[in-house]
Amino acid sequence: MALTSLVVCAEAEAVDVLSRVLQDLDIEVEISTNAKAALASARARRFDSMVVDCQEDAAGRSLLAQFRAMPENRNAVLIALVNSQSQVREVFSEGANFLIYKPVSPERALDSLRAAHGLIWQERRITPRIPVEIQTLLDFPGKENAPATLLDLSESGLGLRTQDQLPPACKAYLQFSLEGGKSLVRLSGEVMWEDRSGRVGIRSSNVPPTSKRILHRWIEQHAAAPTEDRSKAKVPAIEEVDSRLSAGLGLASACAADRRNLPRQACSLGAEVFCADGSVPHRLTLSDISTAGCYLETPEPFPPGTILTIVVRAREKKLCVAGKVESMDPGYGMGVRFTFSNDGERTQVRQLIAYRESKWP
Repeated sequence: MALTSLVVCAEAEAVDVLSRVLQDLDIEVEISTNAKAALASARARRFDSMVVDCQEDAAGRSLLAQFRAMPENRNAVLIALVNSQSQVREVFSEGANFLIYKPVSPERALDSLRAAHGLIWQERRITPRIPVEIQTLLDFPGKENAPATLLDLSESGLGLRTQDQLPPACKAYLQFSLEGGKSLVRLSGEVMWEDRSGRVGIRSSNVPPTSKRILHRWIEQHAAAPTEDRSKAKVPAIEEVDSRLSAGLGLASACAADRRNLPRQACSLGAEVFCADGSVPHRLTLSDISTAGCYLETPEPFPPGTILTIVVRAREKKLCVAGKVESMDPGYGMGVRFTFSNDGERTQVRQLIAYRESKWP
């Protein structure tokens, strides 16, 4: 399917230049000479990009804001035509991603549109993307717990807005809650693009199995909803997540311990972990559990083969069981296989899983 662009401009010379450059970039062009016609076109079809003449400040900025608010074109790349540097802050605040200064020359148009072309392709997703507004925390090289707002979600990536500038092509880590605050999604991804308005596109690269299941189920439910019902999916802010949830952003990799076929329950429980040769507890987070093992989140996991004793308390339930580290992900955590010494320990694990299912479905 070809890329498409809506050009909203009444100046014939500028329209001619923009049309030629867009077509050279293999982008199909539709022209509108006034706001009313442009809005009608935008409601009738989805565009990958929109070029808006902002010569009349208020009218142009209003049109940018209306385009950005449309569910059908929420993720279109917006390019503003401006007269001077004084307009920059205003058009970016209304959602513009790129600028072209007037008068529009072939050189200026080509430079800006060529830069926008990569972002346009990044915005063309195969998987469904659900518009959202989720307050979250973001970790990236040089900064932890940076506030951010998720703007859309898919199984392959997400879009967000933040006031912090991220390093190019860096890895970012974040967590957010779905399903009424009862399910926490943790993931990491690679920054694919970033614009001057603070919007960032992230391609998911490491999603723990429990988070992947939660995300898949949530996207299936919301992708099936009518567009008007999901123009901004209602999800809780991260502050609303139950206090039992971990504050860390640790992630489980797709290691052997994560690929077991036994039923696994996602959770976020505090755990005290003792090495076989020590008496000092290490306070970690247990992020999922099965009858055979669990995953413990920690930035400093123990090497494979380490013998551990794990103590977990959940209200009136308590688990105390020995285990062996089977896999480790530096900076994230470790997969542990339980080594039961008696049937009582197996029963404790089953009771904890059953209790988790009944209390935190």
